[in-house]
Amino acid sequence: MSHLIIDAHIHLDWYDKRKREQILNELDRYHIKGLITVSSDFTSSSHNLQLAKNHRRVYAAAGFHPEQQLLTRVNLNEIFSFIDEHKDDLIAIGEVGLPYYLRQEDASLSLKPYIELLEEFIKRAATYQKPIVLHAIYEDAEMACDLLEKHKVQKAHFHWFKGNSATINRLKQNGYYVSVTPDCLYKERTRQLIQLFPLELLMVETDGPWEFNQTEWTHPRMIHDSVKTISEIKKLSIETVYNQLLANTIKFYQLSTTE
Repeated sequence: MSHLIIDAHIHLDWYDKRKREQILNELDRYHIKGLITVSSDFTSSSHNLQLAKNHRRVYAAAGFHPEQQLLTRVNLNEIFSFIDEHKDDLIAIGEVGLPYYLRQEDASLSLKPYIELLEEFIKRAATYQKPIVLHAIYEDAEMACDLLEKHKVQKAHFHWFKGNSATINRLKQNGYYVSVTPDCLYKERTRQLIQLFPLELLMVETDGPWEFNQTEWTHPRMIHDSVKTISEIKKLSIETVYNQLLANTIKFYQLSTTE
């Protein structure tokens, strides 16, 4: 566990203060080079940006998590104004996407306004040349790809990706990145994704504080087990996998290599 790694997708602002401080205080102990903290709304975006300003190895993205009811136009414009004002301080736009799980709970939910909202975020990613972090599950990934291609956005990161082989091939052809969570230790679908997706387009994440283990809260140290699993599935040395995953994340998010 002496190799450096980056947690490419975490909701740092969702942790309670005690756990968040523990994570930040233990970055060196667990060889965590950085945390990409994504946001769920305006308040979340503001909080994460402040965390990034206070901690040099925290990098903030701003966005609106799609698995929630849409906000009023005034509230949404507040998020867009925040992105416009702080574009130079934000590492990416995200987490944004489409409400797959919300639609499972409410089949009457209209997808059209969410698609329109996602396109607005994608336009800003194109305008500001920022990476975009996507929550687009199963067939929703195809709709996200349509919009990304329409606006010629190349730096797309599909987190917690789940999709069929055709969608996997489309992501690969477009050079989009995916990140895998600690569920790769036991979820066959995630293990298959690792097998099929090129190492050069993979990153690792926790999506914390999402819980993977009922007896252990989610901490970035858990991604070291994910790296080991990727190494085993890919049949590559652990050092090769660590180096490639770290290089991928640094390249995608244009991070400094000296911190």
